[in-house]
Amino acid sequence: MTEFNFLDHLPKKWKAGLNSELELPYFLKLTSFLESEKKLGKVIFPKPEHVLSALKELDIDQVSVVILGQDPYHGENQAIGRSFAVPNSLRIKPPSLKNIFKELESDLNVLTDQTQSDLSGWVQQGVLLLNTVLTVEKNQAFSHREQGWEKFTDRIIEILDERKDPIIFILWGAHAHKKKVLLKSGRHFTIESHHPSPLSAYRGFFGSRPFSKTNSILKKLGKREINWCHLSVAASRDKSKNL
Repeated sequence: MTEFNFLDHLPKKWKAGLNSELELPYFLKLTSFLESEKKLGKVIFPKPEHVLSALKELDIDQVSVVILGQDPYHGENQAIGRSFAVPNSLRIKPPSLKNIFKELESDLNVLTDQTQSDLSGWVQQGVLLLNTVLTVEKNQAFSHREQGWEKFTDRIIEILDERKDPIIFILWGAHAHKKKVLLKSGRHFTIESHHPSPLSAYRGFFGSRPFSKTNSILKKLGKREINWCHLSVAASRDKSKNL
């Protein structure tokens, strides 16, 4: 029995849509690659049980917004299976997440509690936090690209595109932009910019205003806007206990 049983505990609709991928040659090759890397003693992030956390938390019909990034954080105790999110307990936050908070504050003219970094508050409101590649070797950014994850996340996007109810796709970075061609139905919306990493944030992420643009679209659709300042369910719960 492999420890990479990714579809275990997925919601019903995701499991039905993705189950056939497990037997395709690319996915078998991907699983074999991950098992081989593990046997070689390489450390892989996130932990197997967290690789598909984004899908476990929101079934297909619960998704309102998709934020699409590149691959998981490759530092110790960072990746938790949601793009750009890290544990609240992580003292030093990754530069990309800091830049996201900076743009959020500028876009909406708000202050954020940047200790709330697991972004579970966004998930609770229907924001799917997905990467194009879902695992990474420790300290080796983008080390698991072209091993099969791209095909798998292509299928995720295709399944979402089949949904009649419109979704807003926030595409950050060149690898996320490539997924736009998969949105063939014409029912959905895209917001594109450079990646929030320090290497590209000043070339087109800062000033892109993805948060206000998303809420403007949601308002026009008659849907509930996202409270982007609600960053963490756990932190909000802890705060209420102390009142």
